[in-house]
Amino acid sequence: MSNASLPPGDRFGATVDVEQHGIAVVLRVAGELDLVTTPVLSEACTKALRSAPPVLVIDLTGVTFLASVGMSAIVAAHEAGGEQTKVRVVGGSRDTLRPIRVTGLDNLLSIYPDVPSALAGA
Repeated sequence: MSNASLPPGDRFGATVDVEQHGIAVVLRVAGELDLVTTPVLSEACTKALRSAPPVLVIDLTGVTFLASVGMSAIVAAHEAGGEQTKVRVVGGSRDTLRPIRVTGLDNLLSIYPDVPSALAGA
């Protein structure tokens, strides 16, 4: 098995749906973000950031498992956005919020309770 990006809806269960909300792009992520499936998110972030939207929302509401590699992909998107794109994360459930808080990433990332809150002011 290669490390190539897996298409959304692959047999491993990771999906990323892309939605345009005004000037913001929302990535709705579902499934498990682990070593095998995280490339789906990484690729979606890279594609979304190419158009330099003012706001990129990564919605983790549908994520059931968040491994360190998944968190690394979110941090990479945050760093790639730089000053041009504000990356906002919808925390979702305990399955995603706990690892983000335990690692201290909640001090680096902008975490929101839901997509409408993350889109406010975008």
